[in-house]
Amino acid sequence: STNTVYEQGVTSILRQQEGMLKTQQQVSTGRRILTPADDPVAAARALDVTQAESLNTQYAGNRDYAKSSLGLAESILQGITTLIQDVRTVTVEAGNPAFTDNDRAGLATGLRGRLDELIGLANSADGAGEYLFSGYQGRTKPFARTAAGVQYSGDQGQRLIQAAASRQIAVSDSGVDVFERIKNGNGVFVTAAAAANSGSGVIGAGNVVTPASLTGHNYQIIFTVAAGATTYNVVDTTTAATLSTANPYISGNSISFDGLQFDIQGTPAGGDQFTVAPSTNQSLFKTLSDLIAVVAAPVSGQSGSAKLSNGLNTALLNLDRGLDN
Repeated sequence: STNTVYEQGVTSILRQQEGMLKTQQQVSTGRRILTPADDPVAAARALDVTQAESLNTQYAGNRDYAKSSLGLAESILQGITTLIQDVRTVTVEAGNPAFTDNDRAGLATGLRGRLDELIGLANSADGAGEYLFSGYQGRTKPFARTAAGVQYSGDQGQRLIQAAASRQIAVSDSGVDVFERIKNGNGVFVTAAAAANSGSGVIGAGNVVTPASLTGHNYQIIFTVAAGATTYNVVDTTTAATLSTANPYISGNSISFDGLQFDIQGTPAGGDQFTVAPSTNQSLFKTLSDLIAVVAAPVSGQSGSAKLSNGLNTALLNLDRGLDN
């Protein structure tokens, strides 16, 4: 009928208008698929691509953040390296026999400033206010002075950032690993002179000669002077066993037992004692604090000079261990 023909014509015109409108929308948006109904398979694929693009953009941002954070951490660690090297130079300088107590007191004052500087570097934060060396506790200030020394308030975690779909990058370090988990002595054992020694004996750091013979015990070397002859006994204080007695002492000669070896130079007095113990973790802050105490202490006589030398040698060794770490 005429009405039907008219309706078919109108419908065709509307369909063409709809097609033209869709084409105009495709041209203006630059997209072939305007709704998922246009092409369900292609729409799903386009969604995957869009999501992948968003993820890649986020990963790129994460990598930029990681690069910035690690660059800052590297700069801070370089500053700490320079500080330790400067402190080492001052330690060597403090051993100058021409220095007076006042000279060393001045050095001790400078070392206190370096300790404060070290604490400041250890408490460094990034641009977002996250502390670099506090583990997972990014908002917790890691190090603070207390009556017992410098204490750590962070944890032992390491913050990671997603750099790719299957890769994470560490963007922080635990302050324990950087500043506290440092073996003292030579890394295996540590030698020391008793505070009450009255002779001029200075003990060396020593080294391991037979690893398989190491026991991990504590030892004492006790000196005896009789009839002009100096001898020493070696006692295993862990088992209370005497390993050897009346060993003749010659300054600088090696003393060896249970796989380890060291020397003592100078003239120990009767009753002087030296100890050997397994290395333990010692913080860089304690190393500096002990060094300050050694440098600031008055020196009197040969025993005082020996005590200063022993303390400085220990500090140098521990500074080197901290630098290596």
